[in-house]
Amino acid sequence: MKRRITAAVIAAAAAIAMSACASNDSTGEPSGGGEATANAATYPVTVGSLTLDKRPEKIVSLSPSATEMLFAIGAGAQVTAVDDNSNYPPDAPKSDLSGFQPNAEAIAAKSPDLVVISNDTNKVVDQLTTLKIPVYLAASAVTLDDSYKQINDLGALTGHPTEAADTVQRMKDDIAKLVKDVPQRAEKLTYYYELDPTLYSVTSKTFIGALFSLAGLENVADPSDADGKKGGYPQLSAEGLVKVDPDLIFLADTKCCQQSLETVKARTGWASITAVKNGNVIQLDDDIASRWGPRVVDLVKAITDAVAKAPV
Repeated sequence: MKRRITAAVIAAAAAIAMSACASNDSTGEPSGGGEATANAATYPVTVGSLTLDKRPEKIVSLSPSATEMLFAIGAGAQVTAVDDNSNYPPDAPKSDLSGFQPNAEAIAAKSPDLVVISNDTNKVVDQLTTLKIPVYLAASAVTLDDSYKQINDLGALTGHPTEAADTVQRMKDDIAKLVKDVPQRAEKLTYYYELDPTLYSVTSKTFIGALFSLAGLENVADPSDADGKKGGYPQLSAEGLVKVDPDLIFLADTKCCQQSLETVKARTGWASITAVKNGNVIQLDDDIASRWGPRVVDLVKAITDAVAKAPV
């Protein structure tokens, strides 16, 4: 997914783009099983204002995060189409459907009995509801609890409540252990998180920023959006970043924009930044860094590993 160079679209992209079997580890990797619990589930099931009279067997997911959740909880076999940005797990039934600009007619052509979306662009919820197609809105998570709730909601709707609860518990346990093992320091390490090469970042008030706070890090982008008017996604300046001299730099634009320690070091004045001098420029997987599904544990691990390796 290419990064758009406006604050509004950067925020939207982070919101939308943050295996038929249950996860067998904290990363959400697909594994076998899940049918026994699914067959035991009872319907109708109600989640919020949505009621399903029977287990959905033709699910369309227009959210990469929701796609990962569905496969992690064992509902992958029920997913018949996913949007063009849902690339994990690799065997997800990718289509040309768009999560950014959902088209009700194109979605309806898939004959779904449940559609999962992350935003109501084009008022697609009303359109699908008029067509009597059930819709679950899995909006961009603001907290980890939002992510956990969505996983449990999808578990209930798809007939996999036990697998969903197990997935959530594993995430909680793994994150708690990672955070507990973070080395204690007399002073907080500072960090800069890069969304794209035009220096859009995130503050501690965002979902991603909150994960860094768990590891005890101080975000150099926070002062740039102290009043919240930039929605937690300020654009920083190259000169300003050189001046604040972060201890760590996390790149969430390695796939989209081919950024690396080498490209960062080549920027004017950046070779003098502490993070660059010490080689503490962490290249993240763009997808994991922008989604709020089970693989958020992988992101927390990348953060805590970086903290552990940084000089005291």
